[in-house]
Amino acid sequence: MDNQVLRSLMKWPNVPDCYGWLALDRRGQWRMRDEFTQQNNLPGNIIKHQALNEFIARNYACDELGRYFFQNGPQRVFITLDATPWIVRIIPGKESPTIINQCHQAMETNGALSDENGNIYIIGKVNGTIYSRSDNQPFCENSSQSIALLHDHDLDHFSELAKLREEACSFGGSWVWEDKTLPLDPVLYAELAARFHFVANPTPQAS
Repeated sequence: MDNQVLRSLMKWPNVPDCYGWLALDRRGQWRMRDEFTQQNNLPGNIIKHQALNEFIARNYACDELGRYFFQNGPQRVFITLDATPWIVRIIPGKESPTIINQCHQAMETNGALSDENGNIYIIGKVNGTIYSRSDNQPFCENSSQSIALLHDHDLDHFSELAKLREEACSFGGSWVWEDKTLPLDPVLYAELAARFHFVANPTPQAS
């Protein structure tokens, strides 16, 4: 979290929260969603300004209810998630590839899931910012287990790492990462939010 953001919160602590205007799509892109976009259930415009994208990534956080938001100065802008709170890519490296999320953080993975639509989700630890209303220092850094959708451009790469078996609703099996054999288990998409404690469409009523 940027220091200038924390200072603005101390100066203007009661700025109303914002809902519906910012989304994270399935490819890890931030999207602006104005009133027309929201009313017509459209995806919104991709934010292409590099500095703004980096600002959002640095100030991306989650509250105790599992609602993700962008702390835009003194205002909390809650984010609509098209899939999961994190979207990851498999990035090649000189020694070994790395799994990186949309906030440019490496994910320490310990498993994966496959849903009924053929999506792959990476399970692992993410170093995120957590907000708590009851704490004297409301923002803290915490490494915790979370879920990330694998970018569709990396599905072929993942299939090269995996050994699959057909399950009732999807595929299971195993995959190899950093010389370790990790589980690949089937899951229903509808189970993800409750299992990994996130809210895809935050609303004021959820508080």
